[in-house]
Amino acid sequence: MDKARIVLTTVSSDAAAEALAQALVERRLAACVNILGPIRSIYRWKGAVENEPEYLLLVKTTADRTADLSRAFRELHPYELPELVELDVAGGSAAYLSWVIEQVSRGPQ
Repeated sequence: MDKARIVLTTVSSDAAAEALAQALVERRLAACVNILGPIRSIYRWKGAVENEPEYLLLVKTTADRTADLSRAFRELHPYELPELVELDVAGGSAAYLSWVIEQVSRGPQ
């Protein structure tokens, strides 16, 4: 099941998180998106250190869909420079990982 991936991103509000998650699942770019938060992010942006509340999205997808996911982020993500960090899934429930792959399949379901 080496095709499964988890992609991390953040947004500034619960509403933005829900809208992005909904769109990604509807487009079959994600099998599931977990929304965590609010969290606090401290980062440097345009020369200043920012300290902001954010919502973290854990996007379950596959390696085959990450290029399409990246394009969708450019279209849908509210940030000028959205976080898109892709993590390999090294193991887990074979049944769950098969479900993830099935859900993001481009074919009719």
